[in-house]
Amino acid sequence: MDEKREQSMGHQSDVELDLRGVICPYNFVKTKLKLETMKEGQVLSVLLDDGDPIRNVPRSVENEGHTVLAQERVDQAYRVLIRREDSD
Repeated sequence: MDEKREQSMGHQSDVELDLRGVICPYNFVKTKLKLETMKEGQVLSVLLDDGDPIRNVPRSVENEGHTVLAQERVDQAYRVLIRREDSD
């Protein structure tokens, strides 16, 4: 897990989580657990595989109340930027 800051799609991420090769639903569970460790307003950059992961994870985090800021294709994967929202 790389916690460097990076500039992507006009948004700055606070934490990056590489979940390429992780199957559903584990990629969503890992994303959710990482978001729970972050402060409100911080941005998580998640790398996901094509197929079920890119279809399900963004929808699931939005259902949890977080905001998907952007999605972009990166080689054979996708980068999704998610802003942590208050869970209260």
